[in-house]
Amino acid sequence: MLGWEMVKPLGAALTFYTALPVPFAWGVDIQYAAQMAPTVGVLLGGCLGLLDWGLAAVGMPVLVGSVVVVLCWIGLTGGLHLDGAMDTADGLAVQDPSRRLEVMSDSATGAFGAMAAIALLLLKAVALSAIPEGREVGLVLAAGWGRWAQQVAIVHYPYLKPTGKGSFHKTALPSAWHLVPSGLLLAGISALPLGLQASPALAMKLAIGGAIAWVVPLWFARQLGGHTGDTYGAVVEWTEAIFLTVLTVS
Repeated sequence: MLGWEMVKPLGAALTFYTALPVPFAWGVDIQYAAQMAPTVGVLLGGCLGLLDWGLAAVGMPVLVGSVVVVLCWIGLTGGLHLDGAMDTADGLAVQDPSRRLEVMSDSATGAFGAMAAIALLLLKAVALSAIPEGREVGLVLAAGWGRWAQQVAIVHYPYLKPTGKGSFHKTALPSAWHLVPSGLLLAGISALPLGLQASPALAMKLAIGGAIAWVVPLWFARQLGGHTGDTYGAVVEWTEAIFLTVLTVS
C-alpha cells in the first residue's frame, strides 16, 4: 500500500508535467502533482543525461549533441513550460501592468514570446555545449532546480488567477515545509563528485542553484504581483537556462 501511495503522486506528476506515456491508473489525480515536480525534473534530467552521454559516445560533436538534447528536452515536457515562458514574455512586454494578465491569457504568440523562446533555446544549447565537465549531473540538477523554483513560486507568492488551471497547486503545497524534501534531494545530488576534476569551485556553482531558484520566482512576482500557471513555466525555463549558464564558468 505504501509503495502504491508513492507511485500515485509520481504518476500524476509525470502525467501533468511530461509527455511520457503513463498508465492511466497512475495519474488519475493531478491535484498534488506539484509535490513531486522536482522529482520529475530529476528523472527528466537523468534521461537527458543518458542521451547526452550516448551522443558523445557515438562521436557526435558537442554543440550538435547539445542541440539534440535541448530539442528532446522540449519533447519530453510537451513544451509545457516553454509555452508558459512565451506567454509570460508577451505579458511583461505590455507597458500597462493592468493588461499583462489579459495578454498572457491570449493563446496567440507575440514577438516577445517568440524572442524569449529563441533566447532560452539558444542559451541552453550553447551553455550545455560549453560545460567543461559533469554535463550529465548538470542536466539532472538544472531540471530539478527549475521545478524546485516552481515550488518556491507556488508556496511564497499569491496565485493571480483563482480560476486558472494552475490554481490547484496552492493546495498541494500549503507551506514552506513542503519545499524541504525536494530541496534535500537536490542538495544531495549537488554534493556528488562530478568526475575526476570535481573541485570546490564547481561545488559552489552547484550550490548557487538554490539561490537561483529563489531569485527567479521573486523577480517574476515583482513584475506581476504574484504568479500564474504561465509564470510557473517561465520560472522553470529561466532557472534551468541560468543554472546551465553558471556551470560554464571555469
